[in-house]
Amino acid sequence: MAIAAAILLALSFVFGGASREHALRLALVELAALPLLVLSANRLIRTGLWREHRFALGLLGLIAAIPLIQLIPLPPFLWTALPGRADMVLALQLAGIQPGWAPITATPDLTWQSVLALLPPAAMFMAVLGASHAQTARMMWFYLAGAVVAVLLGAAQLASGGTQLYLWATTAAGSVTGFFANRNHLATLLLSCLPFAAVFGAAVLRRRSDERLPLWFGALFMGLVVIGLAAIRSRAGVILFGPIAVAGMLAAWIAAGRGRPGPGLIALTGGVAAAIGVVAVLALPPILARFDVQSAPEGRFEGWPVVADAADAWLPLGSGIGSFDAVYRSVEPLEQLDPTFFNHAHNEYLETWLEAGWPGVALIIAFLVWYGRRLWAAWKAGPSRERDLQRAASIALLAMLAHSAVDYPLRTATLAVLFALCAAILEKAGQPTDRELA
Repeated sequence: MAIAAAILLALSFVFGGASREHALRLALVELAALPLLVLSANRLIRTGLWREHRFALGLLGLIAAIPLIQLIPLPPFLWTALPGRADMVLALQLAGIQPGWAPITATPDLTWQSVLALLPPAAMFMAVLGASHAQTARMMWFYLAGAVVAVLLGAAQLASGGTQLYLWATTAAGSVTGFFANRNHLATLLLSCLPFAAVFGAAVLRRRSDERLPLWFGALFMGLVVIGLAAIRSRAGVILFGPIAVAGMLAAWIAAGRGRPGPGLIALTGGVAAAIGVVAVLALPPILARFDVQSAPEGRFEGWPVVADAADAWLPLGSGIGSFDAVYRSVEPLEQLDPTFFNHAHNEYLETWLEAGWPGVALIIAFLVWYGRRLWAAWKAGPSRERDLQRAASIALLAMLAHSAVDYPLRTATLAVLFALCAAILEKAGQPTDRELA
């Protein structure tokens, strides 16, 4: 199972950085998830661990159930009576075609693709539930190393001035994107990894170990995040950095033993402060220019009211997972037409409301309830190896959830697998650690 997890992590990182196009690369990630899915499910059932995680596994099952239910064919009298289908029925009538059996979703092929896209995060979630702390920590070290390589690749992309180092055909050439097609998603990766680097480094202080490599790596990584965000110039990344960095430092302080900050923790904080100072001197003007919307109107804000109106028209069941593009094109105001197109709502909560209706909204609320309970359990506990990871995971999840309000990072396999890994780590906050059992 460890080999299967390593293969999935590697392929999701290299081939999972885009949310559309390049179907073969994404299919490789989904195929790589199948062995891990089978092995992890077998382990949870064989050991009985599934009983301790019934609620979380139930949420995972409901996430998969929504698109699957939307694919069930319905008789003509039923699906034609659903809200939002009037234009589809009219088109059939104008073509002289009698309505036949059809599913709830308006785009069955894209809904099937969405079901397949759930395989990698589902496999990773179940695998981490049955993994040891050491195995989970190694996975997070892989992400930290991958984030460093992604930033270095982004620096090479920026220095090259061409398109040869970009991995995706549809990408922001001239920007720092790393393994992703979207530079904002690289910013999300850095923010999500930041708290793990902080707690790995600070935990050395609590153990009073002579090994100082994790501490220095944590300090250097946090400085790299600051410099990386300045080069990426993601507005959401810049805005979220402050809260995520503060939460990460708080988690590091707890991981260090809640004592008086020692030289190592001061060095960690000083490294971040120095990096912020360098960025403020050298790169602040272009960063601020990214927030200037006077010269170029922000399309996502103009589109949100249109998406909300469309969602109301398709309630209560939604238009189908993956149908956003087709539905939005049918209602897009003529005055908003331009050479670009609105491939996603850039707001996952709003897009879920459109595609999944009230069941999707109920599932988001249930997830937030689970997240709040596990977050409280993780943060009220004292320092330990397991709790340190759980607090870092809660911050990483917060970064991805917050960024999802203005973008769609979880539609990339790379970040979806990372999200599932962090969710599985946090799920274990409801259980006592080995230290607490002793």
